[in-house]
Amino acid sequence: MALTRQEMDRKLDQHFGFEARDDVEGVLATLAPDAEHDIVGWPSGPARGRAGARPFYETLFADLSDGKVECLRRLYGEDFLVDESLWQGKAPGRPFGLEGKGRPLEFRLLHVIEFTGDGDIQRENVWVDLASIIRQLPQG
Repeated sequence: MALTRQEMDRKLDQHFGFEARDDVEGVLATLAPDAEHDIVGWPSGPARGRAGARPFYETLFADLSDGKVECLRRLYGEDFLVDESLWQGKAPGRPFGLEGKGRPLEFRLLHVIEFTGDGDIQRENVWVDLASIIRQLPQG
C-alpha cells in the first residue's frame, strides 16, 4: 500500500528535525538500513546504508549550525516526494570545502526522497545551491 502525503511529510519532517538538532543517530534511524544516500557533488559520492551516510552527517553538523529548514514546495508521487526547501543558519566550519568563519548562510535545497513500504527513507538524493553558498562565503 502506498504511503499517504501525510506519512511522507511526517517522515521527512522528522528527518529534518533530527538534522536541526545535530542528532546523527536520529537522522540515521529515519533511513532504511540499506538506503542510498546521495548528496550530489559530495567528494566521496553516493553512500550505501546507515554506516555509509554517517560520515556525511558528522561533517555536516560540524560545518553548519543553528540551521532551520523552511519548506517552499513539495511534489508527491507513489512512495516518493520532491522537496524544495530553504536552509538558514551559520557556517562555523568548512561547509562544502569553504571557510565559513561563523558567517550567516542560506541556500536552497532540492531533496528527492523515495520511501520503503514501511515508511523509511530508501533513497535520499540532495541537490544544493552551491553557487549561492560560494557567493555568501567568499574566500581570501
